[in-house]
Amino acid sequence: MVESPRPQLLEPGLLARLERLQVGTRRRLVGGLTGEHRSPRFGASLDFSDYRQYHPGDDLRRIDMNAYARFDRLLLKLFEAEDDVEVRLLIDTSGSMEGTKLLRAKQLAAAVGFVALTNRDIVTVHTFPTGGGGPRMLGQNGIPALFDRLNGLEADGSTPFAAATMDLLTRPGPPGLTVVFSDLLTPEWDAGIRRLPARQGDLAVVHILDPTDITPAVSGDVQLVDAETGATVDVSVSPAVAEDYTALATAWLGEVAGRVRRSRAGYVQVFTTDDLEQTVMGAFTGGLPGQGVLR
Repeated sequence: MVESPRPQLLEPGLLARLERLQVGTRRRLVGGLTGEHRSPRFGASLDFSDYRQYHPGDDLRRIDMNAYARFDRLLLKLFEAEDDVEVRLLIDTSGSMEGTKLLRAKQLAAAVGFVALTNRDIVTVHTFPTGGGGPRMLGQNGIPALFDRLNGLEADGSTPFAAATMDLLTRPGPPGLTVVFSDLLTPEWDAGIRRLPARQGDLAVVHILDPTDITPAVSGDVQLVDAETGATVDVSVSPAVAEDYTALATAWLGEVAGRVRRSRAGYVQVFTTDDLEQTVMGAFTGGLPGQGVLR
């Protein structure tokens, strides 16, 4: 039996436009390889940072002769280092993400990961409830592995968000950038958001929702089934009940956004009906940390 090909996550035209972007961070983060990001270390980029006194054995080519002529002191020019950033994609694969929400999470994670790998950053994919970080991907050679990993994700089970964040925090590696893709439909969302900044890196939350999460698409006497536990409940959805639900859901969205931003993390809200390219090229360039994880 021949396995049918998996759907393409991102169109070639969008990938071409993404190649011009870069994953940005608000803080200067020290990585392990030479990349495209400003580091707290000094290195060999073209951006001047500071002077220091010459010491025997230093590279004579870095002596600033103009400063020597003015101050009669041997001063070395120091330049900004450029480092890689480790980008951790934490994706909610619980039952409530089944269908278009998980597809959108895969697409957006593919966009962030593609830009990171194009710019020689390190990317790892983490999921909950299944967990596991998988291999560390680096550079353009890691793009096929990233897309294969994302394409293979399936939605099932509960949303152990707090446990997933603890697992992520215990993994080795530099602070880097963590991007969460989830509908946050779990009582644990607040605990998870509060824990993640403890890694001292950058955090962004991509809140993925279906319009029916906010506005019920049912009316009358119906039986609702929990997508994660299978539990059922009989309800009667009148126009007044639907209106009250929408008001509560809207207030919850505001609470989530406020909690995330108070954690000094980036937040962007995405509906499954939003245009994918506009979301990536618009909201992502202005809605995540430091006025955009992508810039």
